[in-house]
Amino acid sequence: MSAVEIDGLTKRFGDVTAVDDLSLTVERGEVFGVLGPNGAGKSTTINVLLGFLEPTAGSARVLGTDVTEDVQRIKRRVGLLPEAFDGVPNVTAHEHVAAAIETKDADDDPADLFDRVGLDPEDARRPADDYSKGMHQRMGLAIALVGEPDLLILDEPSSGLDPNGVQLVREIVREEAERGATVVFSSHILDEVERVSDRVAILQDGALTAVNSVENLRADLGMGAVVEATVDELPETDPLAAVDGVTDVTVADSTVHVACATPRAKMPALRLIDRATTVADVTIEEASLEDLFEAYTAGEGRAGGRGGDRSGGEARQTPGSGERAATAGGEGA
Repeated sequence: MSAVEIDGLTKRFGDVTAVDDLSLTVERGEVFGVLGPNGAGKSTTINVLLGFLEPTAGSARVLGTDVTEDVQRIKRRVGLLPEAFDGVPNVTAHEHVAAAIETKDADDDPADLFDRVGLDPEDARRPADDYSKGMHQRMGLAIALVGEPDLLILDEPSSGLDPNGVQLVREIVREEAERGATVVFSSHILDEVERVSDRVAILQDGALTAVNSVENLRADLGMGAVVEATVDELPETDPLAAVDGVTDVTVADSTVHVACATPRAKMPALRLIDRATTVADVTIEEASLEDLFEAYTAGEGRAGGRGGDRSGGEARQTPGSGERAATAGGEGA
């Protein structure tokens, strides 16, 4: 059974289509990255998965349960850190986490959770009103981890965090995956997504543009890697150009540049260079996830779509909605 199954999901707000015929599957135990520019439909999709919004058309199942049938069952098994999490005024981090533990009928020790996310125990005992953005994120992450959720949804988890905090988020994602949880991870820090994700989905205008591993996305666009070899004597380029997966060969001064569309082309190309001349240095530059994102959202490989994520329905805490938030595992208490 997959952790998330989305089939033909559409969500409209009047004449605006926020999510347009979206279909994708997230497997159990997978770290699944979601990318897209503002208005791509990421937050609307998350809100539908957690029952905060009703789909206009199509269907979605989370951990085997239809999102329109038993939302509370889903929320008990899901941990959520929403984008721009800020908690409830005049409530301490400890109280936020304690409420989430009670709502989920979990047995977590708040002190252990605060230690895990790097929130000082003294800070956890004071009202969160004057917390920094990074402290709010750490508090929200602690809430999301309550009850060892089967599915952890992190929407911009590194927002406001310093480099140590960003590294901590990566470690927590890996730990949760090793535990067997599924992690859906949305971030504008593309390097962060690339480091932790098994697969990546790219959304634009509410539609799915691409979904695959980063390596396969590179191959799909012919943007695998560029091998640069500094040599004593320039070799013939025709044999290199004939290697399966090599898309371009150029030479400049004492350097050979070999563009490889697929990973398997790199080593044969390097071996040919090594046989033909003395190699002084080698560098391999992989196409980054940022390069791929720009290529797909600029139109290459684009699946189409329209509208944007304009629901105004971000899964955020407001006074009086504590029960819903704590149940979702990521909106305070």
